[in-house]
Amino acid sequence: MYDNGGMLQETVDEIAARLGAAATLEDRSLKLLAYAAQSGDIDTVRQESILRRRASDEVRAYFEGYGIATAPGRVRIPADAELGVLARVCVPLRHDGVTYGYLWLLDDGTLTDERLASVAGLVGRAAAALAQEARRRRDLGAHLRELFSADAGERARALPLPDALDLRGPVAAIAVHGPADRVAALWTLPRDVLAEPGLPAADGPLVGLLAPAAHAREVAGRVQAMYGTAAGIGGARDEPGEAWLSWREAVGALRAAVRVPGLAPVADWSGLGVYRALLRLAPADLRELAGETAALAADPELARTVEGYLDRAGHVQETAAALGVHRQTLYYRLGKAERLTGRDLGDGEARLLVHLSLKAARLL
Repeated sequence: MYDNGGMLQETVDEIAARLGAAATLEDRSLKLLAYAAQSGDIDTVRQESILRRRASDEVRAYFEGYGIATAPGRVRIPADAELGVLARVCVPLRHDGVTYGYLWLLDDGTLTDERLASVAGLVGRAAAALAQEARRRRDLGAHLRELFSADAGERARALPLPDALDLRGPVAAIAVHGPADRVAALWTLPRDVLAEPGLPAADGPLVGLLAPAAHAREVAGRVQAMYGTAAGIGGARDEPGEAWLSWREAVGALRAAVRVPGLAPVADWSGLGVYRALLRLAPADLRELAGETAALAADPELARTVEGYLDRAGHVQETAAALGVHRQTLYYRLGKAERLTGRDLGDGEARLLVHLSLKAARLL
């Protein structure tokens, strides 16, 4: 719940009573925050929104198609009998020019502009409450910079966490590449998820998040879809004080998601397999390992052939089928790789070294 959840509910109840209309209040991601039940018709969209506490992607796309996110004022949406949608009015909840949510009112034809204007003060009050919540979330998110720090002194300053965070273990960190112009949408995440944009990383600033471990995958997927990039999830930790360890893993998992197509778009540290060991290597050691197959770098197709062959435990028929080549072609390529690397792929240790080297090269 929002800190202002009680006030939002009272506001929606008062609006519904004044207008005699069923009303719902949702945040910008169309997550239900409050609703007022009124007698009369109710359509499937409103029923599902109340039951699921969030609109489906299809419903969101449908209503956003009417321009609610950028409309200068209220938007009237007509009934659609085929879709089972009743007529409604959408009132964007804006504060200082920023849209923080929407008030939805089912319209039986009696919601004139004059009647809607009579609740403008209540609408403004709801918008201000959502703006206040957004500021609160931004302020609390700043704790992540210290909480994720490798410096023990900085981490100590972040603890204990404010009671308002309501974040108790187990927790998991999430790392996402994200453009600065989209960070405002992060406040719509669930209240028990902390987010902070601009956290430092070797390959550019990241959006850092801390979420209950049980919901980390869902949260990572939502933020990754928001930014259209990759995301990494760290391992679960019992206490927020250990979140910095999960953050290091999340950054590594993000790196794997970016570099290894099979792990994209959301990589979980627990599912990285051999890449977990490789990501723990120092950069110089990783480069040295990748250098064992540097001779294959000039021929990416040859490198992919050898990696695919080793991924399938040296099964020639499976590899040839996967690559769509004749077995003799595969034998020829493997022989060429052996000559270039000076490694016998029939030898167990040599095969292991080549395999690890090719995996290390992916991370570079």
